[in-house]
Amino acid sequence: MRQNPAETLRRVVPKIREVLHVAGVEMQLTAAVSFLTVLQEESVSIHTYSHSFLHIILQNLEHRDAGVSNAWLETLLAVIEALPKETVRHEILNPLVSKAQLSQTLQSRLVSCKIMGKLANKFEAHIIKREILPLVKSLCQDVEYEVRTCICRQLEHIAQGIGTELTKTVVLPELVELARDEDSSVRLAAFETLVNLLDMFDAGIFTPEQHLRFLEFYKKLSTLGLQQENGHNNNQLQLQTLEQEKKYVSVRKNCAYNFPAMIVFVDPKNFHLELYSIFFCLCHDPEVPVRYTMAISFYEVAKLLNPGVYAIHKELVTLLQDESLEVLDALVGHLPEILELMTNGGENNGSESKLLSIPDLIPALTTAEQRAAASLKWRTHEKLLQKYACLPHILSSDQIYYRFLHRMLTIILTNNVLPVQKAAARTLCIYLRYNRKQEQRHEVIQKLIEQLGQGKSYWNRLRFLDTCEFIMELFSKSFFCKYFFLPLLELTHDPVANVRMKLCYLLPKVKSTLKIPTDKHLLQQLELCIRKLLCQEKDKDVLTIVKKTVLELDRMEMSVDAFQKRFYENDLLDQEKERQEHLLLEMEQLEKEKQQNEGRSTNINDKMFEKKRRDSKTSSVLAKSITLSVPGSSSGTSVGKEDKKSKLVRSQSFNTQALHPKYSSIDKCPNKSSATGYSSSISGMGKSCMLSFSEKTENQTLRSSDRKRREPGTGGSNLMLWYSGSSSWDSLMPGMNKMHLAMLKPFIS
Repeated sequence: MRQNPAETLRRVVPKIREVLHVAGVEMQLTAAVSFLTVLQEESVSIHTYSHSFLHIILQNLEHRDAGVSNAWLETLLAVIEALPKETVRHEILNPLVSKAQLSQTLQSRLVSCKIMGKLANKFEAHIIKREILPLVKSLCQDVEYEVRTCICRQLEHIAQGIGTELTKTVVLPELVELARDEDSSVRLAAFETLVNLLDMFDAGIFTPEQHLRFLEFYKKLSTLGLQQENGHNNNQLQLQTLEQEKKYVSVRKNCAYNFPAMIVFVDPKNFHLELYSIFFCLCHDPEVPVRYTMAISFYEVAKLLNPGVYAIHKELVTLLQDESLEVLDALVGHLPEILELMTNGGENNGSESKLLSIPDLIPALTTAEQRAAASLKWRTHEKLLQKYACLPHILSSDQIYYRFLHRMLTIILTNNVLPVQKAAARTLCIYLRYNRKQEQRHEVIQKLIEQLGQGKSYWNRLRFLDTCEFIMELFSKSFFCKYFFLPLLELTHDPVANVRMKLCYLLPKVKSTLKIPTDKHLLQQLELCIRKLLCQEKDKDVLTIVKKTVLELDRMEMSVDAFQKRFYENDLLDQEKERQEHLLLEMEQLEKEKQQNEGRSTNINDKMFEKKRRDSKTSSVLAKSITLSVPGSSSGTSVGKEDKKSKLVRSQSFNTQALHPKYSSIDKCPNKSSATGYSSSISGMGKSCMLSFSEKTENQTLRSSDRKRREPGTGGSNLMLWYSGSSSWDSLMPGMNKMHLAMLKPFIS
């Protein structure tokens, strides 16, 4: 047909028609496929095709072999889509009336059912109603259950062809009757067809009573085989056959599979009231297939419940601790997304610590990993370690450091499965990437170098090379060069050839981390190591790889400190990594300062509260704690310039500390002019006049002076305003007499 269609149609096709009615199964199947290919390739026009091939196809539809009959049927259904309506009506629809009669063979009636489903999308609704629907009703009443099942599955296509109104009046009554059929296969076909037709009907097809009845029926199916019925105890379950148990498990499994759809049915807002008890039962079902299905659909449930996802956090912990690793494997697939929803979304997305609301989650995660590690299912363990890389977005840096990071290092050192070790190494590098404490980072880096890079086992040294590869992927170039460049080059002297060989493969990546001229000294070290390998390497395989690597290194272009067009994207990405690393250091410093300030403010507030609470008791103590050094005393003559500045700072800190809460934001002035003013203001009282506070008060005011600062020109008026408020002064400093006030007045002015 491709080379000479005219001669083929004239000489070959007639011979095929003669032979096919006596041909074997193989030739029949080949002919059916060949005819379909001719149609799909459009070797001839559709008019010519229908004239030459359509009658052959129709003659062989009722072949006694079911496989052959189905092959010809598939070809005919494809032809119907391409044929014009008039041809279909005269050549296919009209003969169909007689073929669908009860007097015809079973195979003929089955073929008629499938053709009707295809014809429903070919003609207008009024033609279908007049010529096809009577045949459909007849076939729905057929004596053979195979025919009733077949036509039931075609009702979906027929309904799409005739529209919603005719479907309600003609198709639905037939489906309802078929749903009560004595044969289970017919009932199943009717149920599936009804489900597929739901989109055609109104959203509010259920009345409230029907809605409730449907929900209650679903709840009953969800616990089928588990619940006690009619007051009988569990002994009744022992009498059930194994086949019944399998059916019950299958029903509960299907309920678990459809649980997300039931959330949509009842509305997520009503989940806790309507469906939570069923969700709990399915997650705790005694059969693994049911819990496995719930683990698979857990993410869908979490998405639907957001922002009320916190309601199912206990079930997440339960499934993480499930005794079956199949359940754990199913849950881990979407674990990062689930944890993200649990911690950042929902009702508990406040500013508090991320996992305060789920205290049992960290033990559940560690237990799950330990159980996976203890099993022989290393793929589940590998998958779990890969998914645990999401934890820096979920947990705090300290939680990861103390509960997960060291565990990853242990897995690298002790596990015998290479994919598991690599997964642990990459996850460890991600943990290191987001660690916020420099001391912890240095400790981990030191352990990686000492226990892996300098480890006694060559296997550990190979894993160090894998870890370095992950470091180059996840960290900035400067980070790698600072901590891992030289330890990695040390392995050029490794006694094991496999280690040196793996290192040689990594050298191009290593060189790409260098920037000129900043890393010129590291480039010299790299070139020195390569020269040593070329001169001293004795292993032939390693030497061959070294020579290839040298050629590749020579072709590489070095990156410079400034941006270049050809390296722009990589440099931009590296710059972003470096910026994030510096940001982590800054955040660490800010957290330290915040903790120190919080500790100071807490101590000061506590002391002020105690002071106010015990005003009456502390007046005499405070008076004793303030002593005066008069001119000419031994202590006064020994005070130097630095001591005067210290006392000035203390006095200013005292003034600031003693402020009423309303003026607690006033700062001190540390410049020299204030010190000069202080000296001149007390000249009439003697150069050595100072206040000596108790040690406790002195430490307190020094801490306050570190915190409080004011801009020049603003502190004086505020201090005078504070001084003029005698009520505040009296309430805060009840133990001072007029002499003390007179001596403090120069400090304030």
